[in-house]
Amino acid sequence: MTVELRKIGDDALLRLNRPDALNALSFAIIRDIAGALDEVASWKVRSLVVTGAGDKAFCAGADIKELGGRSMIDCKRGAEMGQATFAKLDRLPFASVAAINGFAFGGGLELALACTFRVATANAKLGLPEIKLGLIPGYGGTQRLPRVIGEARAMEMIMTGRTLGAEEAQRIGLVHRLVEGDALDAALAFAHEFSGYSLLAQNFAREAVSRALDVPLLEGFKIEADLSTLAFRTTDAVEGMAAFTDKRKANFKDE
Repeated sequence: MTVELRKIGDDALLRLNRPDALNALSFAIIRDIAGALDEVASWKVRSLVVTGAGDKAFCAGADIKELGGRSMIDCKRGAEMGQATFAKLDRLPFASVAAINGFAFGGGLELALACTFRVATANAKLGLPEIKLGLIPGYGGTQRLPRVIGEARAMEMIMTGRTLGAEEAQRIGLVHRLVEGDALDAALAFAHEFSGYSLLAQNFAREAVSRALDVPLLEGFKIEADLSTLAFRTTDAVEGMAAFTDKRKANFKDE
């Protein structure tokens, strides 16, 4: 299988398994990713880790052999399919972590950008090189990258198509953490830093932050107040505050 989906304890793993092609994204693989994300959305897990097989590449981008000779409508439908597939990560009822082990180029970086968090090994190389082919990113890169690293840096990355090393990627906020050893193990450890908390509170936080750059500040305050109020009404909030008072670990039930 070129897209693997399985549980690891309370977490889920989606792994691109095409190491001979550096886990490149064919249209068939994008459809398989969409199906996997639909399936995992119904699982009783607390996080999703996305990675690529092998130690050379998370995902080297689109399968270039498939991109030529298409009609204008097919090109547009291809972009829309990639965008819609990666957007499914935003709607998962739990956060996701991209474990970047090697190359993350083009559509591969766009997949990582769609995850809630990104961790990378020291050998990671990241970039959106589409400009070198006379193209631009089409799976969300021009929209997500500025939201992550700012307009100026995103414009420079996209217009030059240059490759970033892991340290620079972390310095500018493209990668949350650099990790040693196995990328999957490190990503699971990272996920466990938040996955034990209330999923309801996590989702309120994700929504509030993700909407912050889409609305004026005063409207953002309203969104935050509304979501904060909803959080106070959950059983988990009652438990969390009681546990703090009692000096014990909270037993969240996602209610």
